[in-house]
Amino acid sequence: MAKGERADLVVVGAGTVGGWASWFAAASGAERVIVLERDLAGQGASSRAAGVVRAQGGMPATVALGRFSIGFYRDQPNTLGTDSGFRELGYLILAMTRKDERDGTQRVAMQRRAGLDVRWVDADEACRLNPTLVGEGHRGGSYCPTDGAIDPPRNVRAYTLAMQQAGVELRERTSFLGLRTSAARGGRRRVTGVRTTAGTIATERVILTGGPSLRSVGALAGARIFAGGARHQVVLTEPHPAFDVERLPMVFDVGAGIYWRLEEGGLLWGMSNPKEPPGPARQIDWAYVRRMQRRLGRLVPATRGLGMRKAWCGTIDYTPDHLPILGPVITTDGITIEGTTVASAGGHGMMWGPGVARVAADLAIDGKTDVVDVGDLGMDRFDEHGRSPFYDPIALPFPPSADEDEGEDLTSSAV
Repeated sequence: MAKGERADLVVVGAGTVGGWASWFAAASGAERVIVLERDLAGQGASSRAAGVVRAQGGMPATVALGRFSIGFYRDQPNTLGTDSGFRELGYLILAMTRKDERDGTQRVAMQRRAGLDVRWVDADEACRLNPTLVGEGHRGGSYCPTDGAIDPPRNVRAYTLAMQQAGVELRERTSFLGLRTSAARGGRRRVTGVRTTAGTIATERVILTGGPSLRSVGALAGARIFAGGARHQVVLTEPHPAFDVERLPMVFDVGAGIYWRLEEGGLLWGMSNPKEPPGPARQIDWAYVRRMQRRLGRLVPATRGLGMRKAWCGTIDYTPDHLPILGPVITTDGITIEGTTVASAGGHGMMWGPGVARVAADLAIDGKTDVVDVGDLGMDRFDEHGRSPFYDPIALPFPPSADEDEGEDLTSSAV
């Protein structure tokens, strides 16, 4: 790194959000964009995800982010000459109880007002849409035919190629150490540089990402960011004739925190344990996998007795209200740092990643965005305990409540 190096924008983290944000920024006119990554690009959650992409958010803002992301994935072959492997499969979010059904029908009405092609289907229609689904034990659910899935490793390849073609400079094995700032009007601060293990880069624009590591990234910037990580497990079954089809709607049993979709002639299914404390994933919890395997077998009888071809775990990020964080850094003493943008997808990196990345790039370069209203998505929505007035209910069950104070358990290492 040259002495006195300068960049138009520095992005911390080369995962899905950071990678695509750097490309969007370069495409918007940023002349020199540098991305810092403490390990290798996409080595974290971005390559260990399940790849589900849906626009069925629980709030208008998340519907908008999902719609943008799906449109972006669809258009990648035209805009980039490569793609993330998006497949339209449709998505069925099950209602298991009367309350699920009542809440779900209200959610569909909101989503339709937001422009989403979604409808409520009863149990019989749900089984016609997905013939592998058992006919009893559920009450149907919401169905969106345009939801789908991408291939996570292919997505990493797509954004790293896009970064390279746009002239983005990727600095792997280079850790973020903190910000340099100067005084600004109104008691604020303004970013003037980024400190790294390879030296300091002068810049007036910084995007902080990091997924499960975002909390410690924020600490290095003098801020407490309410984001953390928890274990997420994914399994791929052996092939079965019932799954040897081109299209079969994905399914999400929200209450149990388990979802499934087609993959390689078998069924890929993933889960998170709502009773497990937060923290980085270190090993597979086979007892919980077997428990969820039995639940899956009750809902999808074709999976009973099927062997596991692959199984892995990774650390999924989350925010207490299951919503993204998009806005300037606010330090622990309440000072806003101008020129900075925090960008967290709140555990939905594949689903909202391109949308969150585009918004982050817009805010960094232009100070505004037309993708979604970010007025309620900043750090200032959380109180000192991490409580937020908002909540998106369509998410994996981490944390169990938007009112839970995760305290210092939200730990991870810096990007």
